[in-house]
Amino acid sequence: MKVTEVLKHQRALQWIADHNDGTRASGTPGYDASAAYVAHKLRKAGYLVTTQEFDFNIFEDLGGSVLAQTAPGSVTYTEGTDFGATDHSEPGDVTAAVTPVDIALGAGNTSTSGCEAADFAGFPAGNIALIQRGSCTFEIKGENAAAAGASAIVFFNQGNDPADPSRMDIPAVTLGNGYTGGIPALNATYDLGATLSGIAGLQLHVLANVTRVPGTTTNVLAESRAGDPTNVVMSGAHLDSVPEGPGINDNGSGSSALLEVAEQMAKAANRGKLDNQLRFAWWGAEEANLVGSNAYVAGLTDEELASIEMYLNFDMVASPNYGLFIYDGDGSGFGLVGPEGSDDIEALFQEYFDLRGEPTEPSAFDGRSDYQAFINNGVPAGGLFTGAEVEKTAEQAAKWGGTAGEPFDPCYHQACDTIDNLSIKALQMNADAMAYVIFLYASGWEAINQ
Repeated sequence: MKVTEVLKHQRALQWIADHNDGTRASGTPGYDASAAYVAHKLRKAGYLVTTQEFDFNIFEDLGGSVLAQTAPGSVTYTEGTDFGATDHSEPGDVTAAVTPVDIALGAGNTSTSGCEAADFAGFPAGNIALIQRGSCTFEIKGENAAAAGASAIVFFNQGNDPADPSRMDIPAVTLGNGYTGGIPALNATYDLGATLSGIAGLQLHVLANVTRVPGTTTNVLAESRAGDPTNVVMSGAHLDSVPEGPGINDNGSGSSALLEVAEQMAKAANRGKLDNQLRFAWWGAEEANLVGSNAYVAGLTDEELASIEMYLNFDMVASPNYGLFIYDGDGSGFGLVGPEGSDDIEALFQEYFDLRGEPTEPSAFDGRSDYQAFINNGVPAGGLFTGAEVEKTAEQAAKWGGTAGEPFDPCYHQACDTIDNLSIKALQMNADAMAYVIFLYASGWEAINQ
């Protein structure tokens, strides 16, 4: 694989963002132009290309949300430091008394705050629910709060690991595209939430200055014209960015590398020189909580689902302060085992990096990318990742270079995720690894569950 060719696609996506208000988020002209670019390249390469339209909710954080204590004291908290709007919150402006919900403070806590309807027994209708991160999804917590009559929600981080900023700072989480609670929500740091939970007679002003409106967007799908259609080797990458920026690493990197792999394999795939059918997907609305990939899998018949031999996912493969992570198919790193055959996929990616003498680490199947719908339906999965907002450790910096104590991608979900926010070395290695694994499985030279 020539990284210069991958970068041509990256620059095209940057150009599209530059000419569309700096974003390629689903539901915007920037996304539509990105999808048209990918579809054009694939048709030109000879694939059978389709677009799948689906509904989703378009969310935007407008900034200027408010969290303030109005009783027993008067304190205004700082947006971006103490709190932020919850992704997929409904807009709203509420001032009311606050009721903590099943809070568990301290290091090592196993909070289940808000996960069960019973947590809200006796909850005063109209109050603001103070809910801690932990155990279940924010969507479940939000729906339970709304059903109990809460007027708004303040979520705060779990705080179970004080050494991990992702468990202490404002949590980067979502209520999910399917959230139907209909009430506003904010996210707060652990320290602020813990403090608020101990204030008797607390009343807060909660303003979520966001928009959330129905919209439509598309997935782009491409199939080879030859190969066994009952043994499909499927690969995917989400094409959308967040509204805040152009998303050239997240996930222009996975999208561009996959597009180049598809172009390079087109002649062999379409002329019957590969045993198995190739299918590629560029997902819409991943940043809206994996909506596109979930819509695709939900629309498959049992027979169509059974024909997918595996799903390979590529989400952020060029983080500037990169690590080399392989999804933990055998569960040896995190105990979250993928469907049978996922271990074989992990091993084949590991074989590639071993041949290059490059050290790797496992990445958990933690539900944060488009493999989730596939593994939920029994499809073996695997893929690559180079890190997002989590900070690189000193041990990882010694292994891969880069800067310890800094995020793998300092521009994660920000406007600075541009063409300059890439590791060309990581992009080259991962594009090569993608081509290696996809080709070996498509050719039949490697197989899973054998």
